[in-house]
Amino acid sequence: MPIKINSDLPARSILEQENIFVMTESRASTQEIRPLKVAIVNLMPTRETTETQLLRLLGNTPLQTEISLVRMESHTFKNTGEDYLEKFYIPSSEVLKNRYDGMIITGAPVEQIPFEKVDYWSELCRIMDYARENVYSTLYLCWGAFAGLYHHHNVPKIPLDKKLFGIFMNRRTTLNDPLLRGFDDVFPIPQSRHTTLRETDVLTRPELTILAESDEAGVTLVKSNDNREIFMTGHLEYDTSTLANEYWRDKAKGLPIELPKNYFPGNDAQKPPVSFWRSTAHLLFSNWLNYYVYQETPYDYVSR
Repeated sequence: MPIKINSDLPARSILEQENIFVMTESRASTQEIRPLKVAIVNLMPTRETTETQLLRLLGNTPLQTEISLVRMESHTFKNTGEDYLEKFYIPSSEVLKNRYDGMIITGAPVEQIPFEKVDYWSELCRIMDYARENVYSTLYLCWGAFAGLYHHHNVPKIPLDKKLFGIFMNRRTTLNDPLLRGFDDVFPIPQSRHTTLRETDVLTRPELTILAESDEAGVTLVKSNDNREIFMTGHLEYDTSTLANEYWRDKAKGLPIELPKNYFPGNDAQKPPVSFWRSTAHLLFSNWLNYYVYQETPYDYVSR
């Protein structure tokens, strides 16, 4: 089934070229169906790219999904014009007037800054608090996962000596959780971060369950036991070339950056990378939408 988005959103043409079923608002209004309502709090500087990556995954499920893109009001975005944000995004204050079946809170390039020093931290906390009561399940990604675990469960982020950068294999730590239904025993997740989680910090929170971890990347997938919060420390939404683009960007800036691990064929940055995490990404987003959002949320949940 399709995702319902603004007909002028740049991601639309890209997704249609990939045969992702996209439905505009005018067509959706003719159907007798209540779509799942999902808000995406997009904190990434590469805003249009992140939109496309997430919409691609949300659009490859049997469920019709209506998307609301959300922007912070207390932050000036350098890489996205105000006209674009005004046209395609709703302000965070608008989110607080509605209920959603699902929410996604993305990563952000602020992980080396203390949470309380991030200029939109108070605003994000209001959204996270509101989501606990007014969103049936929230998926927190990368820095978003660290932010959610810290704010809701007092789990600290731990600085790394150097950037964790590459594709890392993860093992399931539970066999029967619906989020991992259909997953292989080991599966890849792209990582690009300067912080990590301590397993002992998570285990001391009885309301949390670790679903997956990695010998190199540590704890990578956690959920609250009521299934209302899913935390993933990596970026399954990344395109094939995303890590390469990050690598060459930092090289051009003269920043200290190592080759992303397990990524370039033969560790040769001149060879084009090949995605081997795409099927895992589609499966995780499909399982989340189906088992934690669609199967659980009441039909009239979003009514106020």
